[in-house]
Amino acid sequence: MKKTINKLTVLALAAILVISFTNCKAVENSNNRQKGAAIGAAGGAILGAIIGNNVGRGNSELGAVIGGVVGGGAGVIIGNQMDKQAQRIEEEVPGATVERVDQGIVVTFDENSGVHFATEKYNINATSQQNLDKLANVFKEYPDTNLLVVGHTDNTGNDAYNMTLSKNRANAVTDYLKNVKGISSSRLTTHWFGEEQPIADNSTAAGRAKNRRVNIAIVPNDEMINEAKQQSGN
Repeated sequence: MKKTINKLTVLALAAILVISFTNCKAVENSNNRQKGAAIGAAGGAILGAIIGNNVGRGNSELGAVIGGVVGGGAGVIIGNQMDKQAQRIEEEVPGATVERVDQGIVVTFDENSGVHFATEKYNINATSQQNLDKLANVFKEYPDTNLLVVGHTDNTGNDAYNMTLSKNRANAVTDYLKNVKGISSSRLTTHWFGEEQPIADNSTAAGRAKNRRVNIAIVPNDEMINEAKQQSGN
């Protein structure tokens, strides 16, 4: 499993240090379960994985969606469930970059993997449909999660155009999951940043390809958290 977190702010770095990221595959990342009890209410690392360079700037909305990290025995239970879901995504959608971050999962699709778009287009093409179908099946296996879809572009074109393009691409993914695959709208939140949150160098073709991406963050919802607390006696 590749890691793509770059240039996180101090907040995100602190959160990463707290939970001790590893570079191994999600199936090998079972130490997240043991570390769940020590995490506490840290936050920021999922934001960093989604938006790259500028985790702290104007992202209260995303922070509210993602929420904090549950500690104690409930955190161990949630970590176990998220480890299993990350493994399933890796098995079903091998082209995607899958990261276990805090008690969530961040799936990244760029021009070279999984879900991608033709230049200046935002329709879901046949290859992207196949991968979203596989991803949606995993989402249905684990219904007690919320899904945050975030769209990005490179810096080609003007700011306003790129903002609209990233919005349209993120909405296209959300709409496909909701209207075609039957994922409940209550689980889905959509956001977009245009060219504002690069994770790679826009001066190179390879960097621009990485910046033209859609992230999907998968986080536990209230039902999963409450059930985990009941099971653990928290």
